[in-house]
Amino acid sequence: MNAPALPFPELRDELIAHRAALWAHYRDARQPFPALAAHAGLIDGIIARVWQAQGLEAEVAVIAVGGYGRGELYPHSDIDLLILLPDEPVAALESRLEDTISAFWDLGLEVGHSVRTIDQCLEEADRDVTVETTLLEQRLIAGPDALHARLLAALERRLDPVAFFEAKLLEQQQRHNKSFGVANNLEPNVKESPGGLRDIQTILWIGHALGLGDNWNALAKRAILTRAESRLIRHAERQLARIRLDLHLIANRREDRLVFDLQQQAAAEWGLVDTPAQRASEQLMQIYYRAARTIIQLNGILLPNFRTRLYSQTPYLSRPVNERFKAVNDMLALRDFDEFEHNPSAILEAFILLARNPELTGLAPRTLRALWHARGRINDRFRRDPANHALFMTLLREPSGVTRALRRMHLYGVLGRYIPAFGRITGQMQHDLFHVYTVDEHILMVVRNLRRFAVPAFNHEYPLQSQIISKFDQPDLLYLAGLFHDIAKGRGGDHSQLGTADAREFCTEHGLDDEQTALVVWLVREHLTMSAVAQKEDIYDPDTVVRFAAFVGTPRRLAALYLLTVADIRGTSPKVWNAWKAKLLEDLYHATLRILRSADDFDVRTLLGERMDEARALLRLAAVPEGVEEKLWRHLDDVYFMRHEPRDIAWHARVLNRITDTREPVVRARLSTSREGIKVLVYLPDQPDLFARICSFFGNTTYSIADAKVYTTTNGYALDTFHVFVPEHCDEAYRDMINFIEFELAATLARQDAICPPRTGRIDRHLKFFPITPQVSIRSDDRNDFHVLSIVAGDRRGLLANIACVLAHYQIAVHSAKIMTLGSRVEDSFLLTGAALKDPRTSLAIEGELLDILQV
Repeated sequence: MNAPALPFPELRDELIAHRAALWAHYRDARQPFPALAAHAGLIDGIIARVWQAQGLEAEVAVIAVGGYGRGELYPHSDIDLLILLPDEPVAALESRLEDTISAFWDLGLEVGHSVRTIDQCLEEADRDVTVETTLLEQRLIAGPDALHARLLAALERRLDPVAFFEAKLLEQQQRHNKSFGVANNLEPNVKESPGGLRDIQTILWIGHALGLGDNWNALAKRAILTRAESRLIRHAERQLARIRLDLHLIANRREDRLVFDLQQQAAAEWGLVDTPAQRASEQLMQIYYRAARTIIQLNGILLPNFRTRLYSQTPYLSRPVNERFKAVNDMLALRDFDEFEHNPSAILEAFILLARNPELTGLAPRTLRALWHARGRINDRFRRDPANHALFMTLLREPSGVTRALRRMHLYGVLGRYIPAFGRITGQMQHDLFHVYTVDEHILMVVRNLRRFAVPAFNHEYPLQSQIISKFDQPDLLYLAGLFHDIAKGRGGDHSQLGTADAREFCTEHGLDDEQTALVVWLVREHLTMSAVAQKEDIYDPDTVVRFAAFVGTPRRLAALYLLTVADIRGTSPKVWNAWKAKLLEDLYHATLRILRSADDFDVRTLLGERMDEARALLRLAAVPEGVEEKLWRHLDDVYFMRHEPRDIAWHARVLNRITDTREPVVRARLSTSREGIKVLVYLPDQPDLFARICSFFGNTTYSIADAKVYTTTNGYALDTFHVFVPEHCDEAYRDMINFIEFELAATLARQDAICPPRTGRIDRHLKFFPITPQVSIRSDDRNDFHVLSIVAGDRRGLLANIACVLAHYQIAVHSAKIMTLGSRVEDSFLLTGAALKDPRTSLAIEGELLDILQV
């Protein structure tokens, strides 16, 4: 007997029309959960009608599971179905089920399904807690009630609340680890990131498994959370559900990530508009981050509360800590739960005790709840209290546990209340395209890095920084500078200057003397200076180092600025820091320290002599006979030795000593000493447009130039050195890369190929939504010997070659180039000479042409 024909056309049209009406109503009402429930109900009706049409209702149950089973069906989420069989299916039934699933897809239902018996469901649940979780949330759509009831009874009998609780905690931790435990990355996943919807569902799943309730009302009745907490978490849940629903509708696909592409459109759905201070997308992201933080905070309260209920039979191990606190089962607990209300200073004391006692895993549930509700006591009176000033400085001066304590203070809303300026940047985005965290998260990363410098376990990772900080008196001043270095972001104007007022006020209130305050304020104001000098100027030129040493003034300030600079760069993004930047900063630190220690005895001739002696020593170590280097060195002047470090001087002499008069291009390459990238030496009779030709070669490859030193010998040869980076995740061996560069670049220079700008590379998607306005500046240097070209622009492949071609067109010689790439932003500087630069009109024309090619 043939199954009845499915009412396919009518059902499909009906589904499309009802969905369109449903989402149109949502856009007007902006109530996510009624819309999601209505969508689930709509799909229930379609599935039930198909099930009946196929004649399956009497023998097979179709059950909604997962989010669909919960009654929360997002526009493009999978429709998860369990097809429950009383027994193993026969061939005829299998065929009808296959036809039915195909019909669902024909109707436009993206069904994810499993076909199982009750025993198979139990076996899968035993193997995988994810399957067990989906089965917790189920609704019968069609089919025998008795069969569904048997499944529910079997699942209830086998449920082990303790095992389920521990499995879900582990699952949550693993999920958080994928985001580095950070909710505040700039493109969060609304569902999966820390503080996302999955964290809310974890609470409800555990509450269900423990028999305490699977909704907020039920948990409140059981005193798992208070009414106030219930209102807060409901509000946060509603905010995230609304954002996720908007993302699905805007993208017209399943999209749970708040990617840059969609943030502005999602903000428009909320009725947000750009203001002079904030873009609409930034306002939306702060809504998201605050909701996520609320969920993280309440997650930290509720899960320990569940644990206490679950392990209520476990004996309590209690010991006194002081007159206000005790340790209970390795958690810090108040002796009197009204202590925070009567004595608000105990709030800060609690974090000091957690730092001093690493065996304490956190605050006990009731103490954490008491802290949560007492945060309002951190007011102006609290902030003016000298006793609290002393407690906060005591925390910063603890030998261990400071970062963990500060993170907990931030998590529970204490840090932002104690330092209101910090509270204002909580959840604030940074659209500079190289920070991947919000401002508050970046600041805590910087403080963490500074602390790690002082931890012996990380000495192998930070050898120089560890050595410096071990001799640095009062490292808490560095932590204060780290806390305040970016605290003024988002106010308009120069945050380095604006933040100094906050830092000075805080230091004065907290009892720091004039010298200590001056150091913190100076670090906040100048925290970007060392990075700019290292990455934009020629740090191997003694004049550059002398100027920087005069600016720094003392070895103590140099040490503090170096440590803060390294911590700051490493706290922006895992991709921004590299060994090349580390070496630049390290070399600048050592060169500056040498000048500061020598004071008035510093002499350039002595320094050049030392560089030459060090280069000779390296040559002897390489078994190069004594005196061989003179064949090359007699054609070099002081400028060469000032601008090259001894290792490169020795390398050049070793490679070129026998071929100083060659007429053929010589290209040699080696792995850089930083072990990141390749050093490339180019030597040949000087020729016009050489720099542009070399840049064009690299622009047409996957390699990128990070640094260039361009020099002409006294006998008319170009002796140029490039530091080249290779693309990330490149599988090619370094030896193969070196062979390719040496052969192909030499052949290109020998042929003197026409200089053609390389094809324009693909623009980074971030630049499409947060474009960088190009900046070009040409000015004379301090001695009027050279002109300095400074460029800021969005990065793309071949950009440097295009710049070099413009300079070549005007017969401008490039003597050095510093290429700094910060995510999708480039900040390049060039040392130039050329007659065209001395004519103001021509100089303006050059700037105009450069601006044209920098537009993306």
